[in-house]
Amino acid sequence: MGYRLAILVAVAIATRLITLGNPILYTDEEFYFAAGRAMIDGALPFVDIWDRKPIGVFLLYAVPGALPFAAGIWLYQAMALACAAATAVIVARLADIAGWTRGGTLAGIAYLVWITIAGGQGGQTPVFYNLAMALAAWLIVDRRGATFWRGAVAMLLVGLAIQIKYTVALEGLYFGLWLMLDDWRRTRETPVPKIGVRKIGAVLGRGAVLAGLAVLPTIVAVAVYAHLGARAAFTFANFASIFARKADPIAAELGNLAKAAAILLPLLAMAAAGLVTAKSPTAPVERIAGSRIFLTGWLLAALLAFALLPPWTDHYTLPVMLPASVIAAGLLAHLRGRVVGIVLILIAAVAGQASLVIDRQRRGTPAQFATLVGAVGRGPGCLYVYSSSSMVYPATGRCAVSRYVFPSHLTRIRETGAIGVDQGAELARIFTRAPEIVVMGPTYDGERPDIRAAAVARLARDYRLAAQVPLGRKRVAVYRRRTPSTPGYRLRFD
Repeated sequence: MGYRLAILVAVAIATRLITLGNPILYTDEEFYFAAGRAMIDGALPFVDIWDRKPIGVFLLYAVPGALPFAAGIWLYQAMALACAAATAVIVARLADIAGWTRGGTLAGIAYLVWITIAGGQGGQTPVFYNLAMALAAWLIVDRRGATFWRGAVAMLLVGLAIQIKYTVALEGLYFGLWLMLDDWRRTRETPVPKIGVRKIGAVLGRGAVLAGLAVLPTIVAVAVYAHLGARAAFTFANFASIFARKADPIAAELGNLAKAAAILLPLLAMAAAGLVTAKSPTAPVERIAGSRIFLTGWLLAALLAFALLPPWTDHYTLPVMLPASVIAAGLLAHLRGRVVGIVLILIAAVAGQASLVIDRQRRGTPAQFATLVGAVGRGPGCLYVYSSSSMVYPATGRCAVSRYVFPSHLTRIRETGAIGVDQGAELARIFTRAPEIVVMGPTYDGERPDIRAAAVARLARDYRLAAQVPLGRKRVAVYRRRTPSTPGYRLRFD
């Protein structure tokens, strides 16, 4: 329906309006943009610029990274906005299929509102891969015509989502098992006296094809890196380093979990109420009932994936919000439930916008970031961001002196022994390469004090304080080298 699309696009814009054009929304996407820009300049992820996210997210960000800085910021945020709006449209469509048409538009609005509370106001990875998962779910529950091929496309979409964030794999496993069970049910209903070995083999064979499609993008990524002679670097970054990372202190993790629960519980309560109060499906009964069972299982799979992935930071809740919003349509489809749901959505909308304002004050404004960029300046000398935003690299165009561009990889306790190099040794190498500018923010929870002490000692010896710039609630120091820089590692961002 045209009015539904217009409403959801308008809500998507309204909920993100305060963030558009701001280059410092969240540390993760700031790094993704820096990595995308570095790729355009020839850097190879996991080799020349290091992280443990799949290659898909860097390929996404390479598109806006090819543009001039300000235009690139607007483009990546426009891409994220478009994905969020499209996902909300599919949320409404899934609600239609489940027999909750009257609550579909509100369910899409609920999705857009809730993600802004949990760091989804910009280009976090779930904002992108939720669209792929929503499309896959729609293909599964609305399987008209070529049943197997719709399932095949769905699993390929799951595979693409996995190459944006590996944590979606558990939901993908659930999708694949559902398709196989549905295939088995259809096989049993065929007018054949009994199910023979050949038919069982056919079901298993089709299941193997579906599984193969889900892992195909990852296999292609591994093959490309193997062809480039960098398979070991790829497999370490994408798999081994994930399990090598240490846990945060239990108090910090429990604090994150409490915040995540507070964000999710109202939406989950709406979803639970939607299942309890939903009327029995009318014709076509089988399709509606089956879609509701599928959606419930999907929500449980998303919750399980979240539970298995500490430290439970707020944006880890974004994948759960997708199926929860769809099922909440069951409550929103009824008059009394709609009143309660609208009140909760309005409260969530206010909370989301308030959190964006608070984040802007806490992280910094575009004007403050521009002042920091001006203090760093453009020039031939390289840059090292010890702590603060990795967005300073592409904003200034200065080269990096290390492949560890995400600052906390070298300074956070939980990354000790998990990034492929000794953090202290890499810090020493960085100063040996004599960056012209060093940017350092204040201490933070989870930082290695010995690493900071070593950096401060080198700064005191070889650098002078050039500026101190307010960035949100912090003051960021900009240091300039006392003597001219010497040649070293060069990772371009211009």
